Amino acid sequence: MDQHTAALRAIADAVRAWDERRAATEVTNVAYANGLLGVARDEEAGRLAIVNYIPRGDRESRLKLTYMAAYLIATRGTLNANEMNSVLEAPGDRPSTSIS
Repeated sequence: MDQHTAALRAIADAVRAWDERRAATEVTNVAYANGLLGVARDEEAGRLAIVNYIPRGDRESRLKLTYMAAYLIATRGTLNANEMNSVLEAPGDRPSTSIS
């Protein structure tokens, strides 16, 4: 979650940089749009990493749920049904991939 928070700050910086370049007419509208698309893809990858993270216990489950709630409130975002199920799963809900 700390990495995701740092990544979100980096994304905000990247968007500001693209905005400044566009305002200074250093880039075309197409380059600007492509730059922002790359930033959006990076943000989505970070968000999905949190959504798909498998907590190791109840404490991590609560932290994940709290973090995702705060993130969604701050961004006014939503989750699709699969993402919501992943966020709400308890640690023991997923099949174990370890070999006994």
